[in-house]
Amino acid sequence: MQSIAVRGAIDLIASLASELPAEVYSGTGTDRVRRPTPSYLLDPAGDGQGLPDWCYQVVESWLLRGNVYGDVLDHRGTCPTQIQLLHPDDVSGWIDENGTVHWSVTGRPVNPDRWLHQRVNPVPGRVLGLSPVAWHAATIGLSITSVRFGESWFRDGAHPSALLTNEEATLNEDQARQAKHRFLAALRGTREPVVLGKGWKYQQIQISPEESQFLATQGYTEAQCARIFGPGIAEVLGYESGGSMTYSNVESRSTHLLVYSVNKWLSRLERLLSSMLPRPQYVRIDRDGLLQSTTLERYRANEIALRNRWKTVNEVRQSEGDLPPVPWGNEPNPTSPAPPGGAHPDEHDDDQEDGS
Repeated sequence: MQSIAVRGAIDLIASLASELPAEVYSGTGTDRVRRPTPSYLLDPAGDGQGLPDWCYQVVESWLLRGNVYGDVLDHRGTCPTQIQLLHPDDVSGWIDENGTVHWSVTGRPVNPDRWLHQRVNPVPGRVLGLSPVAWHAATIGLSITSVRFGESWFRDGAHPSALLTNEEATLNEDQARQAKHRFLAALRGTREPVVLGKGWKYQQIQISPEESQFLATQGYTEAQCARIFGPGIAEVLGYESGGSMTYSNVESRSTHLLVYSVNKWLSRLERLLSSMLPRPQYVRIDRDGLLQSTTLERYRANEIALRNRWKTVNEVRQSEGDLPPVPWGNEPNPTSPAPPGGAHPDEHDDDQEDGS
């Protein structure tokens, strides 16, 4: 997490996964029905911090360590309803010669009936998953090393800042030390002119950051660190992509980010949350919040949805900032309320088109 790109990428993915709305459903297709969210799912840890806080910790553990561990404090039937997450560095897991998996937390064995383990990036023959950080530790290490070297350089730990020389006299060690002290005292004290006699020459040592290459190296490795977590992450965080891919608008970039990088983490989180619900209920994270578009593009999309009758006016009004429903807005494609005792305006338009 000392790498800015690693910290930025993890925070980006974990924040999106935890802040996007999570809804409970049952059924699929035309039979899909929205269900009320159980109260325990609004605060899975039972610590009062809420679902977003819990989801952030889950995704962060996956991204940093490839595994998430939890102590199941309560359950209903086979469904855990309260899970206290554990720091992944406190957990050890191994497989004995009989193929049995054993777990311990800070050296103490755990109760398997109260244990939760969800891994990502599984490897055959290993009980633990691998994180993106573990796969690319060398690249992240280069990023951190370049930052530390650059800090050391500019803090005078790697080179002197200037040369003070006398071109007409040969100085012994004591004379050189006294001249340096007098010169530094003038610079750091009253800022009055310093007088040392003739023959002295002051030359400041400067080096271009581009010539020294640590900023270039840092920028390259930071971009590489961001790419560890998926395509599009580096570009969203502001690093140069080095490629020819362009985005026509913000929505296109968000779509690229969702499809190739964030969606897999959302799907994994959905499966974990769904395991806490009785069948056939499941959790669906709303991706539309990530695909934000301009007002004009959104209105055009709403108009197409209404015209093709796969959204109602009230559904559109709810998506546009929770506008209150209208009495005539629950049927497909009513463009305006029908007058009392009269035909709907749509029907009148159809009659005109038929020439009647």
